[in-house]
Amino acid sequence: MATTVHEPPQIDPRRLPRQRQSGNGDWGNLRPSDGNVRVALEYSPPPSSTAIWVVLFAVTMMFAAFSSALIVRKGSSLDWQGFALPSILYFNTLVLIVSSLTLEVARRRVTTFMGGGIQVENPTRWLYVTLFLGLLFVAGQYVAWSQLRAEGLYLATNPSSSFFYLLTVTHALHVLGGLGGLLYVIRKLNRSALRRNQLVATARYWHFMGLLWVYLLLLLWMKL
Repeated sequence: MATTVHEPPQIDPRRLPRQRQSGNGDWGNLRPSDGNVRVALEYSPPPSSTAIWVVLFAVTMMFAAFSSALIVRKGSSLDWQGFALPSILYFNTLVLIVSSLTLEVARRRVTTFMGGGIQVENPTRWLYVTLFLGLLFVAGQYVAWSQLRAEGLYLATNPSSSFFYLLTVTHALHVLGGLGGLLYVIRKLNRSALRRNQLVATARYWHFMGLLWVYLLLLLWMKL
């Protein structure tokens, strides 16, 4: 009786998954069939976009705790002594609002500049204007603290002055962090290594600092 032997199916070696000798097991096979890793990575959010929301959430919770403590402390305190806010705070508020506008102009110009579709001038100067306004805001806050010290109001003078220094100094430190972010963006832009998500994250942080300051000013104006 004759025995029929079937030949095994032919396998096209071009359709086999590519193996990577990197010690990562089968992770080397998790890539597009055309080998375009960049396209696959675009489906995941950039790390800076995720991190900025985490930072903003943490800052929000911290100042919410400070605000609650101020309200509770004033409501249960018999030694609370109100005082007039330094008038320069309103000028500082205007400076910070204008800085958000200049940063938005810078962001739009940088996007156009990086796109390369239209010939535009280097938008770095708008970032420098924003940086200068941010430094002017911090300097204005220092003037406000100096005016209070000249009136004999220090950190430990009264619960009201303690909360004023706590809120304004903490906010100023976060503004300095935003200035560091602006310097980072300027350096990356000058080196032609800036990514769009880095600029967007910095702009979100800076705009948030502006909104936060408006809230703090209203809170201090109503409660102090």
